[in-house]
Amino acid sequence: MAAIPTSVWVTAQRNSRTQRAGRYVRESVAHPAKMLPDIAAYAIGAYTEPGDLVVDPMCGIGTTLVEAMHLGRRALGVEYEARWAKFARANIALANSQGATGDSARVIRADARRLAKVVPPELLGTAALVITSPPYGAAVHGQIRATAETGERGVQKFDYRYSTDRSNLAHASREKLVAGFAEILSGCRQILRPGGVVAVTARPWREHGELVDLPSEVIAAGTSAGLEPIERCLALIAGVRDGQLVTRPSFFQLANIRQARAAGVPMHLIVAEDVLVFRAPLDGDSAAQNGSGRTPATADSPLPPNAFSP
Repeated sequence: MAAIPTSVWVTAQRNSRTQRAGRYVRESVAHPAKMLPDIAAYAIGAYTEPGDLVVDPMCGIGTTLVEAMHLGRRALGVEYEARWAKFARANIALANSQGATGDSARVIRADARRLAKVVPPELLGTAALVITSPPYGAAVHGQIRATAETGERGVQKFDYRYSTDRSNLAHASREKLVAGFAEILSGCRQILRPGGVVAVTARPWREHGELVDLPSEVIAAGTSAGLEPIERCLALIAGVRDGQLVTRPSFFQLANIRQARAAGVPMHLIVAEDVLVFRAPLDGDSAAQNGSGRTPATADSPLPPNAFSP
């Protein structure tokens, strides 16, 4: 397979709280693995045009849908958990109240592994872009509160699980997670228009000291689903100031790094997420273009118009 071109997305010049302030209902913060709004907005600006359909098969609180609406795109989300689907609909309503120009957005509560069966038939083969991320990494997600006031030491962790429903893919073993995600990507191929794009955010993590290379497993899953890998990008989750990266680690990331270094493992804070970009088969169009007729941004090409500058 030919080498996949890379590019860097400058998507964390504002911290996550600032990106969401006033744009999402307060209860949204409870979701353990929210996509950064600026990452979703960057992908939408890079691979779609106003009026295009953007789909998120595991939409959570609806970040992709909200950002699509504010950029004048149509949006469709699928979400397994009733709680997150409720918040996604609330965020859509908030976007509408704020004058978002996208003319339609909808959330379907269903299992994304049945994507092609739950999406309205008239939308099959019409999506310009799918944005998603596999559920993973409970060890690095969540929020904390200090426990000193109760006479205990340390911190208490909360909002670090997607649900308690064991049928949720988030509870699956790594092997079943990858297999289930491959099913989802197969469904994505059916809802994409010819040349449409799938952008998947993922990152490696360590489990009992072993490196889990999830991005590589996502590439394999996408290829098995009949999608063509066209880019491997980095979406920054650290800011850029005066030529230096400004990290924005969570408590758990800091704790994991300190533990690893104490054990002699030279780990560093994560400053970016992998973005694996795939394309649906084309119908006779140039292999150098995506479904909107635009050449994707790579390390050697200009960034899209909505690139976030320092």
